[in-house]
Amino acid sequence: MIAAYAAKQPKAKLEPFTYDAKINDYDVLISITHCGICHSDVHIVDGDWGDNFFPVVPGHEIVGIVAETGPAVKSVKKGDRVAVGWQCGSCLDCEYCSAGQENLCGKSAATCMGHFGGFADKVTAHERFVFKLPEHLESASTAPLLCGGITVYSPLNRYATSGMTVGIIGIGGLGHMALLFANAMGCKVYAISSSLDKEAEVKKFGAVKLLNAKSPEALKSMNGSFDFLLSTIPASVDFNVYIPLLKKNGVFCQVGAAPGEFMIPATPLVVGQKTVCGSVIGSPGQIKEMIAFAAKHHINPMIEIMPMKDCNIALDRTRKGKARYRMVLEN
Repeated sequence: MIAAYAAKQPKAKLEPFTYDAKINDYDVLISITHCGICHSDVHIVDGDWGDNFFPVVPGHEIVGIVAETGPAVKSVKKGDRVAVGWQCGSCLDCEYCSAGQENLCGKSAATCMGHFGGFADKVTAHERFVFKLPEHLESASTAPLLCGGITVYSPLNRYATSGMTVGIIGIGGLGHMALLFANAMGCKVYAISSSLDKEAEVKKFGAVKLLNAKSPEALKSMNGSFDFLLSTIPASVDFNVYIPLLKKNGVFCQVGAAPGEFMIPATPLVVGQKTVCGSVIGSPGQIKEMIAFAAKHHINPMIEIMPMKDCNIALDRTRKGKARYRMVLEN
């Protein structure tokens, strides 16, 4: 029997909830020590992404100890300290899974949608999506890397290289981790935010400067400066302002789940041979790379820890944008 906290309907408070978990041949049962809170958890609990999977147990930035394994599991064993992110399964057989791009699988299984997640004492996942952690990575600060961290690491690893000038748009849970990773990759990093009170913190995260996102003059002064721009905000930017910031051959990547349409001016895109793209979480292979990179470069997101029983308070801090910068629940 697994003890969890669940929302029974959209926008409902999380309440104690129990369920029985079946351990299949390739499944791993994990005793949860820590679970980060992502803004996706807010969207899920509030029913923003549909209501056909309630009751919902949120949580998909999970660190814990292997409690039990299915008979076919070989990658981890009982007692190992492990982590699980947004994805807990896939078809394992399609062209994307076969190419090591399981995050693009059409039958991807989410850890907390149609499956009970990490606001609990235990959780299950297929072994392919369970990652053993190095000893010196601290559990609480590692949890946010499993969704927020890989969401920004994956495009940075794909498009940014040492010596490049990189801009991170939006400095919240995702954005502050992007600063940490980009700085560790050897990039010259700028924070682009309307929260000017974060200037001292963004410099600690590795930014050389904070640019005021509400000042067209401040942004225009950087036209033609950036090799790569990563937008972590859940909204569209003014591409008439941001596309000119890119150098020729520059790339703008969106990872924040922005609703609506993007209005992108064609001329500066075409003339500058620039690219606008998106990115979604990362494959198991990329997550393993990220964990090793984080261990090597001592990547530690800024977190606030609360006990699991206070999950409603912690979720509401995330909902209201008050987390500095990621809430983590602890059992």
